[in-house]
Amino acid sequence: MNKKRVGIIFGIILIFILGLFLTNHLFFSAPQSQKEDKVFIINQKQTETETIDKLKNQGLIKNKSAFKIVLFFKGKHNIAPGGYNVSKNMSAEQIARKITGEPDLKWVVIPEGWRKEQIGDLLAKTFNWNTEELNKWNTVYTKMKIDYVEGTYFPDTYLIPINESGLDIANRMTRRFDEKFTPYISQFANQNIKWTTGVKLASIVQREAGSKADMPLIAGILWNRLNQDINLGIDATVQYAIGKTSDSWWTPIKSEDITNIDSPYNTYKYKGLPPTPIDSPGLDAIESVLNPTETNCLYYLHDKNQQIHCSETYEEHQANIERYLK
Repeated sequence: MNKKRVGIIFGIILIFILGLFLTNHLFFSAPQSQKEDKVFIINQKQTETETIDKLKNQGLIKNKSAFKIVLFFKGKHNIAPGGYNVSKNMSAEQIARKITGEPDLKWVVIPEGWRKEQIGDLLAKTFNWNTEELNKWNTVYTKMKIDYVEGTYFPDTYLIPINESGLDIANRMTRRFDEKFTPYISQFANQNIKWTTGVKLASIVQREAGSKADMPLIAGILWNRLNQDINLGIDATVQYAIGKTSDSWWTPIKSEDITNIDSPYNTYKYKGLPPTPIDSPGLDAIESVLNPTETNCLYYLHDKNQQIHCSETYEEHQANIERYLK
């Protein structure tokens, strides 16, 4: 092989290497050399395309098409919703490896009407808590303030670091409750209602309502019972006393439960509100307690289509049971 041919081959190789270097520098390398940490958030139900767009817009990758190639060569991958600790000095490959791994922060959705133990079960599953940490959630972290034992672990969507302690999560949720509930404190005070009473009643409304539309009427009926010194007679409070069964935290009660369960949460036996809320209510339930429907009804039921029917007397209530439930 003569020198001219060797030179040509060497030149081609050099151009190829320079091309690779230039391609990597322009498309695949880190957007900047200096470290700049941030949390990259992937929302729930966010698509891969939306994620790549967001990476580009936040200056974490140089080129969207190049990043798609990196993901393609990773083969089967999963980009989970959550938060990821990243930096602008990470390459496309490093970013791809990061967001297809375990998130550093996880989304937690707390539904309205869950009791704190239900929330604890969800947190234990999400953050791989051991039995000891779950027990502390139920018996220590959520019992440090008497008015925050139940009902104040606000139902909302949270983005929580995976290494956050159960105590910090409890404080996070009660802080959210304080933020959301603060505007209502003066409204309860103006009606001469203790805010703790409002939350207790709202928690019952939350469990008893078939929909948001039912809440003001149920609140009005419950206020009528309280004001007339009639037992509330609520299934949900008895369910709270029973606690978790093999079926769920809210197993339908039996007639013998009403008779046999001697608990201050058995509102068939004991007048007035239970000692604490029975769940964490949403804002609609809280507002319904402040703005109940004016009614003469003392009883209500939901038919098989979840339509509510109320009655002023027990006899009318019995007739509704025959009409709608049998």
